[in-house]
Amino acid sequence: MQHSIFSRELVESIVDELKITDLAQATIGQVVLLASALEKRTGIPFIRMDQGVPGLKPCRIGIEAEKAALDTGIAAIYPAAEGVPELKQETSRFVKAFLDVDISPESCVPVTGSVAGSFGSFIIASQCSPGKDTVLFIDPGFPIQKSQLRILGVKHLQFDIFNYRGEALREKLESYLKAGNIAAIIYSNPNNPAWICLEEQELKIIGELATRYDTLILEDLAYFAMDFRKDLSRPFEPPFQATVARYTDNYILMLSASKIFSYAGQRMAVVCVSDKLFHRRYPALAERYNGAGIFGPTFINAILYMITSGASHSVQFGLAAMYKAASDGKINFVEETMEYGRRAERMKRLFCENGFFVVYDRDVEEKIGDGFFFTIGYPGLTSGELMRELLYYGISSITLNTTGSEQQGIRACTSRMSENLFDVLEQRLKAFHADHEGGSATER
Repeated sequence: MQHSIFSRELVESIVDELKITDLAQATIGQVVLLASALEKRTGIPFIRMDQGVPGLKPCRIGIEAEKAALDTGIAAIYPAAEGVPELKQETSRFVKAFLDVDISPESCVPVTGSVAGSFGSFIIASQCSPGKDTVLFIDPGFPIQKSQLRILGVKHLQFDIFNYRGEALREKLESYLKAGNIAAIIYSNPNNPAWICLEEQELKIIGELATRYDTLILEDLAYFAMDFRKDLSRPFEPPFQATVARYTDNYILMLSASKIFSYAGQRMAVVCVSDKLFHRRYPALAERYNGAGIFGPTFINAILYMITSGASHSVQFGLAAMYKAASDGKINFVEETMEYGRRAERMKRLFCENGFFVVYDRDVEEKIGDGFFFTIGYPGLTSGELMRELLYYGISSITLNTTGSEQQGIRACTSRMSENLFDVLEQRLKAFHADHEGGSATER
């Protein structure tokens, strides 16, 4: 480690101070705190690949719409759980414009970020049908979602999709579903952390099996339309964002404003429930909540409202304005977010020139695209070893272990890679490679 920036002793001392018991399993929040502490202690900035904070400016249309809404006095009024009509209408239109899927405004419900959306979805999915008490993750995935299940005491299973792309997904997925206990399946598309994109063939398999086994699908679209290998920017024109909604009625789509509009700080997302599911009656829900047991109203009033007390009025109007502008073709949010793809291409090249390799490197039939995340491994190093070793060179990340992956490597986030950091990254990667070429961490 002759070229490292931070000593083992310093890193380990801060790990101890922060009470991080297993660095290889450290959460995003713990890694953020560790990198920040090292920066503060030394004055040396990190290459921050840990947390997916948007690295672009927030959409001005949303900001101005919020200001206008606040000027009407809505801050003094409690927001209704079902959301303001303007947002519900524009969400329905946006879904039609960019997914070519028909969902009524009634079935589009605002939440305080997709984290709240998945939390509520896990609750209701696990309560719909007696015996269906387990959530299945198609991994790798967002670590926080498994933490939510631990809070709820809901069981989960998982499998790494790495070796089960295309038609191979069918047998693997059905091996879990045929047990009869799977309440819901969850995945992200594009994927956090691997940036793989499930293809229509795979989504058709998921949808058909969900219908056959009466299982709910929770489709996390936080990185909506960010598969930059195709032009998904034209409203009401193909190609459209791929979605399971074309192949089953058992779905909940989660659309976040955080990344596509760089609106993370306002905590706003919309859950879109299929109209058929929204109006479906479940006797178990009726018994639990002493009501009619209709999925949509139960989801909104008995669950989501208990989590969020409704989403902020002003932010709802802000998102409604952004959705409207996108559907009208007045803003191109896809073109804006393509900056992440350009950063990913440059970062991957620098990593690969210095001995690293892309872990999840292909979709079914083509090379993986460039976007918000990618995955990196280094010969001879496990996920935990690589993450730890990179810390000594001022590069922070999270391990693939924490995302449910069975592969060895780390997640690299592109969002905070400003132009002035690329030369720094190159220098640090060259130093890392010089110290690690030809041997594992345990051999040094």
